[in-house]
Amino acid sequence: MKQAKLLTHAEQKRVYAVVDAHRYSARNRAIFAFSFFAGLRACEIAALKVGDVFDDNGAVRDTVYLTAGQTKGDEANSVLVSKRLEKALAAFAAAYPRHTSKPDAALFFSAKRGGFSAQTIVNLFARFYALAGIKGASSHSGRRQFLTELADKGINARVIQALARHKHLNTTMRYIDLNENKMRNAIELV
Repeated sequence: MKQAKLLTHAEQKRVYAVVDAHRYSARNRAIFAFSFFAGLRACEIAALKVGDVFDDNGAVRDTVYLTAGQTKGDEANSVLVSKRLEKALAAFAAAYPRHTSKPDAALFFSAKRGGFSAQTIVNLFARFYALAGIKGASSHSGRRQFLTELADKGINARVIQALARHKHLNTTMRYIDLNENKMRNAIELV
């Protein structure tokens, strides 16, 4: 199975610089944040409604509840909102206050105000990675980065599995990057 590319810190900075230089930067940052800070798939990002993310007062929810129809596995799930994701979503709400006051509207919209499809999200990631000069990255790179960084910080594999919303631990383990440098660092802990 071919893995989505993990981005270096410098590549992440380049992507965000490109995102910030384009129209709808707050929207695009929020899309990237859902991938990199919550591990959402493109289809899940596209399926989000304003009311899934913002409460009636316009505040960012601390948990996003995905219905079975919004997920890959057709099972309802919850996504915890980190401080970094919350910050990106608050900036999105500040940039588009009229849009974020419509709970039934698609969260992410095109210039024509229609909701994004999963393919549109995939294309958006591809476009920004190409503009940043990053080869091999895809819409799944953020999800893989999210899970790998949790593992690198010593988070228990079962917790990572729950955050990934995987049924099987072996699926989660395929996402986590393993290399010689990490193995050398691990043996030095003994």
